[in-house]
Amino acid sequence: MLTQAPRELRETSVRSNSFRLFSRAKSVFPDGTTRVTVERDPFPVYVQRGEGAYLVDVDGNRFLDLNNNFTTLIHGHGYAPVSEAVVGLLNSGTCFANPTEHEIALAELLTSRIPAMERVRFVNSGTEAVMFAIKAARAFTGRPGVARIEGAYHGAYDWAEVGQSVSPGRGGWESPPRARPVYRGTPQSVLDDVHLLRFNDVDGLERLLAAQHQHIACVLIDPMPSRAGLIAPNPGFVAALSEVASRYGILIIADEVLNLRQGYAGASARYGLRPDLITAGKIIGGGFPIGAIGGREEVMRVFGTEDAKPLLPQGGTFSANPLSMAAGRVAMEAMTPEAFDRLERMGDRVRLGLRETIARRGAPFSITGAASLFRIHPTPIAPTEYRDAYLDVAGMAVMRRMTHQFAQSGILLPYGAAACLSTAMGDGDIESVLSAFEDFLCAETQSGKGCA
Repeated sequence: MLTQAPRELRETSVRSNSFRLFSRAKSVFPDGTTRVTVERDPFPVYVQRGEGAYLVDVDGNRFLDLNNNFTTLIHGHGYAPVSEAVVGLLNSGTCFANPTEHEIALAELLTSRIPAMERVRFVNSGTEAVMFAIKAARAFTGRPGVARIEGAYHGAYDWAEVGQSVSPGRGGWESPPRARPVYRGTPQSVLDDVHLLRFNDVDGLERLLAAQHQHIACVLIDPMPSRAGLIAPNPGFVAALSEVASRYGILIIADEVLNLRQGYAGASARYGLRPDLITAGKIIGGGFPIGAIGGREEVMRVFGTEDAKPLLPQGGTFSANPLSMAAGRVAMEAMTPEAFDRLERMGDRVRLGLRETIARRGAPFSITGAASLFRIHPTPIAPTEYRDAYLDVAGMAVMRRMTHQFAQSGILLPYGAAACLSTAMGDGDIESVLSAFEDFLCAETQSGKGCA
């Protein structure tokens, strides 16, 4: 009698070229890839090309892409207007030490849409944007400290990443939360300068800022932190943050590198947050590397050089390169209010459909998100902060099974992060997502009710 092959062997049979490439990659990369965020089941899917809302891997398998390079590709893959704009520039030069008109055009577009972005500087990534926003807040206030939300992701700058992956210890969660390093060897001085807040915790916010206001330059906040659960802020929390920060002269930095895709004017405007500085990236580059720091003109003067040496020098060899600038302008011009509205309607349909399926089956899951973003949680009550959304061993196992089920249905669903829609998607793609979730619940519960 033949026994069933292990799942690794079954996966290798249908993704042999991906397996071969991963085996080759392990001889040159420390962990077989160059990004810790690359998902494996049990090895990565290697992509050959993108086609609108879909990816085709090196084995010819086709997947609906709900990752879109971590929410970057708001138009999906191979968006023709961006491709045409970039191809037209290639023979003219890809980067210069001198400025070009392309950077002005993209800056004009962003400052005309985003209320908090009166002036802007371009960099090469979201991490870099957050780093310079923190430095700008320090230069403006003369203070070193940073307050940030527990569990939120803000890139790889030491003072931004402390506290992004905290977990409960043997005695449970710390109260109040304490800064914990992401990597061994983090200087103690970094930990001393970072103060953690719990999302939607007004009392904790007021206590911390009152006690530490002479030390804190800024509060760094993602209006809807993705890795911390993709949870909306309570209006009372937003109001308290604005009032207390203003009282103590603490700047608010809104990290919208991911969540700028929530609307024509971004996420801060959506939730009534009035930041002093705002960071952007991902969708504003049209699929090319980019980051931006914007904010009030008064604060942004720390970058200025007209009268004297700037309080904060900032440069970058590839900052404001014409390819990223032109691609970003074309991609963002296509994101009209009508385009954002269409994406939001699709997002509403996905979230409602998932919730209806959960209710019909009495399944222990919940849905968070807004606009073109959604996240599925293996908990019956939707989380309101990072601690509610934190995945224990059992929760992680459920989510990995779900990701695998979606992949079997031809859909790439991010594990433990936000899933996103693109303008390349249509009604049939939404139905595929809902059907895959239905199939997962059928397999998970082994229930015949409504299952084929």
